[in-house]
Amino acid sequence: MGQATLSMRVDDTLKKKFDMICDDFGFTSTAAITVFMKTVVRERRIPFEIKASGMEQINKDAWEAFLEMRKQAAAAGVQDLTLEEINAEIQKARNEER
Repeated sequence: MGQATLSMRVDDTLKKKFDMICDDFGFTSTAAITVFMKTVVRERRIPFEIKASGMEQINKDAWEAFLEMRKQAAAAGVQDLTLEEINAEIQKARNEER
């Protein structure tokens, strides 16, 4: 089997910490990366959970909430209200509460 070289740039401190941890496990960093790559290829997935950052998750949740509101508006037949009509509906609801 032929060999290929993988060259990448990483933060120096990150590399030193990674090398120390790999050494604790009895691995070289090359062996650890190779194990990772073989696992990805074998399982056809990243072998750990990758989560969105806080803001990305907030944006995703907000978009899903917006789509749900549009779905509910369509079901109620009010998906095409203008801003003025929306404000009138809000005012009507407030007047009914009194």
